[in-house]
Amino acid sequence: MKIQKTAVALGIAVLLSSCAGFDNNALLQSGAQAYQAYTLSDDQVKQLSNQSCEQMDKENQIAPANSEYQQRLNKIAAALGDNINGVPANYKVYQTKDVNAWAMANGCIRVYSGLMDMMTDNEVEGVLGHEMGHVALGHTRKAMQVAYGTTAARTAAASVGGVIGSLSQSQLGELGEKLVNAQFSQTQESQADDYSYDLMKKRNIDPNGLVTSFEKLAKLEEGRQSTMFDSHPASEERAEHIRDRIAADSK
Repeated sequence: MKIQKTAVALGIAVLLSSCAGFDNNALLQSGAQAYQAYTLSDDQVKQLSNQSCEQMDKENQIAPANSEYQQRLNKIAAALGDNINGVPANYKVYQTKDVNAWAMANGCIRVYSGLMDMMTDNEVEGVLGHEMGHVALGHTRKAMQVAYGTTAARTAAASVGGVIGSLSQSQLGELGEKLVNAQFSQTQESQADDYSYDLMKKRNIDPNGLVTSFEKLAKLEEGRQSTMFDSHPASEERAEHIRDRIAADSK
């Protein structure tokens, strides 16, 4: 399937390059980007993640190192560990009322102060364990491929105006937004939940925090106040799954 998609992307670029008024160089570059989207190496994914995370940091208000938020997050980070399967983890707080948290393939982990305000340390541990799971299980790598592929497709559409297919600061910001708002599959979400549970058990952290974090998010979902964990299964179902795991392990 990947081969078919990349062949189509390159084919479209070649066919359009013969049309009058099109920027051939931009089209060929966009076709190359579309191909690269499905062949990105781990190093390339990390490099793009570094760039997009850096841009996201510029566009958001980061809690100072000596702030209560960052000091609290440092304590939580110490409990979770400083790496994700060998990838160094980098924790920061965005000062915003939004309720969210996310991680990128390079270990960039960001949690919003709005989420920290409504959750206990134990619950934040559960949420961040889930986000770390997306990184460890390769979900964020695939999300980067999709996001980068979308950028390549947009470059192809804009090439009529002679737009060059390099990633500007604006595009890097959009790439970061795509990753932050990425919708993972039901299977991926469940896998990340289980990763968080296993990590918490391994680090001697009470896994009930993962349960109660889902319960709080479920209430927000009812009022449509948060898009976090927006995909299926619903937060209530996910809380029940972790309760079942806790019960099974206690026997």
